[in-house]
Amino acid sequence: MTTTTNERFLPAVTTLMKSQDASMAIAILAIIVMMVIPLPPFLLDLLMAVNLALSLGFILISMYVKQPTDFASFPTALLLVTLLRLGINVATSRSILLNGQSGKVVTAFGNLVMGGNYVVGFVVFLILMVIQWVVINSGAGRVAEVGARFTLDALPGKQLSIDADLNAGIIDEQEAKKRRKDIQKEADFYGAMDGASKFVKGDAIAAIIIILVNIVGGFIIGMVQGGFSLMEALQNYSLQTVGAGLAVQIPALLISASAGLIVTRSTSDESLGNDLFGQVANFNVLMVAGIIIAMVALAPGIPKFPFIIVGGGLMGGAFLVWKEDQKPAAMVEEQALPMETRPETPADMMKMVVVDPLELEVGYGLIPLIDEGADDNLLRRITGIRRQVMKELGIVLPIVRVRDNLQLQPQYYRIKIRGEEVTQGELRVGSHLAIPGSQTTEGGIKGTPTTEPAFGLPAYWISNVEKGRAELMGYTVVNPISVMTTHLTEVVRTHAKDLLSRQMVSDMIDQIRASQPAAVDGLVPDLLGIGEVQQVLQNLLKERIPIRDLSNILEVLAGLAPYTQDPKILAEAVRQKMARTISNLYKDFDGAIHVFTLSPQIEETLKKALVSENNGLNLQIDAQYAQTLITATGLQMEKLARENHIPILLTPRELRLPLRELMEHSLPKLIVMAFSEVSRDAKVMAHGVVELQPANV
Repeated sequence: MTTTTNERFLPAVTTLMKSQDASMAIAILAIIVMMVIPLPPFLLDLLMAVNLALSLGFILISMYVKQPTDFASFPTALLLVTLLRLGINVATSRSILLNGQSGKVVTAFGNLVMGGNYVVGFVVFLILMVIQWVVINSGAGRVAEVGARFTLDALPGKQLSIDADLNAGIIDEQEAKKRRKDIQKEADFYGAMDGASKFVKGDAIAAIIIILVNIVGGFIIGMVQGGFSLMEALQNYSLQTVGAGLAVQIPALLISASAGLIVTRSTSDESLGNDLFGQVANFNVLMVAGIIIAMVALAPGIPKFPFIIVGGGLMGGAFLVWKEDQKPAAMVEEQALPMETRPETPADMMKMVVVDPLELEVGYGLIPLIDEGADDNLLRRITGIRRQVMKELGIVLPIVRVRDNLQLQPQYYRIKIRGEEVTQGELRVGSHLAIPGSQTTEGGIKGTPTTEPAFGLPAYWISNVEKGRAELMGYTVVNPISVMTTHLTEVVRTHAKDLLSRQMVSDMIDQIRASQPAAVDGLVPDLLGIGEVQQVLQNLLKERIPIRDLSNILEVLAGLAPYTQDPKILAEAVRQKMARTISNLYKDFDGAIHVFTLSPQIEETLKKALVSENNGLNLQIDAQYAQTLITATGLQMEKLARENHIPILLTPRELRLPLRELMEHSLPKLIVMAFSEVSRDAKVMAHGVVELQPANV
């Protein structure tokens, strides 16, 4: 039992010791212990060296990062280093007061900086404190405060800009996520830096208090307990105290400088040195400054050598800048040559072969609708369309490419699916579209007659002056951008099956596999391929049946796939399983499904005309009978439409798909629904029956 416990315990301890988080926890605990337990002089010397090394490392990192958020852990690291420095201050103070000395590093600093004179050392210490506290810390703290405020204020605008770029097709989903993460990281960084700058200020105040307390405490201990005279106590304890303060405060000055460098850096592709020298390397500035400095040496009484050296150095720098600017023209032209004018490689040409799934082209007169600075613009509306389509149909709308097209009429736009135009429309910027309703008072409105592009309804373009009057008369009044987005949304609904790509289906299945592996295992690719699943989903989307519940759809396919791989039959089976969804989809405002049906004679005739072919069940009826049936069905549709109901034809299950295929070209708005697709709790109201004279089949 003990052996087994040890075998489990030792690897766990080894793993814990290798953990970086555990190392950080141990280091913080050691700093706390250091404030409580006396340390030997050797260990104090080692801690002084570690403190100096960390400070040098921080200021070097601050110079080499290309943007502030590359060192996002700096605020936390600043707190830890400040805590370490305070721990060293407490440990050295204890050692000075107890032993009268605190290691060789403190003594060396005291002799090197002060020359053995504690007054000089105290003055130097105060000067360093003024530089750190008044100059560097105050400036860095103010910059951090302003940076945090501006960054947080700009956060919503940056997020909207990312959404706009995503909708316009400038970036993809992955890049949008990365940018959102970056701006959140930037906001967190500047907010943390605003607070971390207060640590440095507090550390400076604590250093002054500690040095004064040590001097007073040294007087008392030296004169009362040590029997020293006033001058001896002052000489011994003040020298050690000021030396310890300098040994700790010089690294603190480096840390403060690194904080200032971090918060004052702007985003760049270069390190601080390359960025700074690249921006100040100006031939005119360097040459004029060098000449002026060299001429100062001619003034009487001025030492000539320093000014000649500095002036000559500036003019030498100007010569190097001029030499860099005179590179071969061919090399410069090649670097500056835009990508569009460079010789196109086969890889560049292949990019032109890719066709965007969804495009929106606008004439130049409609460009104001895309203005990112406007409160309401097309790009933001497209974000809403993406959410709406995902909620309604369960598909992720591909990137919508929005382009201006000078070949279009100024007020026109057109929508393309996979490179081919499917529809177009006309807008009038500055006007409103008034659409009459069922309770609209006819006449009396001043406007230009037109047709609403999404549903083909009669409408009028009216001025802003007529807007209020039109609303009082019962018109639905919408602005141009709403007209365009409604049209785009309707096109997406109608062509959803064309937008569902094989890659999108693969990604959706991978997502289901990660969360519900049993719904996919044994089905894809064992029984059905990605392409066959895609065809089933496209058949559902063709009639606007949502595919949000993909796991349930896959379960239905798994039950039938061993017997058939026909996408039409599989889609019909899925529809039966989705009876509640379909019923809810077609419920009207009163909660009922309003339908009309076929007469028993027509049903019997059509059932006899059903034949099984390679592409499923089809109706073999003559053209005259088919046309008569379509005409009679259209009359029933008009009857329901006049009553403001969705036109739904309710049929037996075996006739649903053949009838839908027969009617879809002549009556595209007709919904054909099977009796078995009505849920048990749905309320159905019949409004008519399709009847006609029997015909030969």
